[in-house]
Amino acid sequence: MTENAMTEKEERLARERDEIAARVASFKATQQKFERERQEYYATTLRSAWHGYQREPVETD
Repeated sequence: MTENAMTEKEERLARERDEIAARVASFKATQQKFERERQEYYATTLRSAWHGYQREPVETD
């Protein structure tokens, strides 16, 4: 009985470790997605700013 109980405990612990690993992987993927979105936003904003800066000035008469 003790051997069987230990096996059940080990199985429960293994499931918990797997769940934790899955949560960590999900969190890491989310953080990487946010990082890519921040980089894209930065690049787009910088590109837009440079585009406006490099335009020829509008002459007024």
